Amino acid sequence: MEARLNLYANPVAAKFFKYINSAGKAISDSTLPAATQELVKIRASQINGCGFCTDMHSKDATHAGETALRLNLIAAWREAKVFTDAERAALELTEQGTRIADAAGGVPDDAWANAAKHFDEDQLSALVGLIALINAYNRVNVIIQQPAGDYQPGQFG
Repeated sequence: MEARLNLYANPVAAKFFKYINSAGKAISDSTLPAATQELVKIRASQINGCGFCTDMHSKDATHAGETALRLNLIAAWREAKVFTDAERAALELTEQGTRIADAAGGVPDDAWANAAKHFDEDQLSALVGLIALINAYNRVNVIIQQPAGDYQPGQFG
């Protein structure tokens, strides 16, 4: 399988990713826990059917010490006992923010309030930015049919 567009060779794509990656750096440098960031990226990628990002972030999380048990249960986080209350709040906000078109009123107040119980304003800002950012990456990769499976941890930085 070949991607419809080579994002690494196109100058417009390269310029776009330069800016979007700098947004990602602001988030990764925040106080939002790194494990939570990976869970959010994986869950949004699962919902959006982005194989490339699901592969990448699962491998990055494993490389950073995340357990196979937790990774295998991300899609079933509501029934899983392996996530903290803060992680569960982040996953709920991720799902609501990713499926925003499915909710007539947008993200429900209770999902926001639950996240706000666990994260300070800077962390909430990073969480909201991360949800938006991973959804952007997912959409690019799904549109161009970027193949999954070859990613190596740390490949992009």
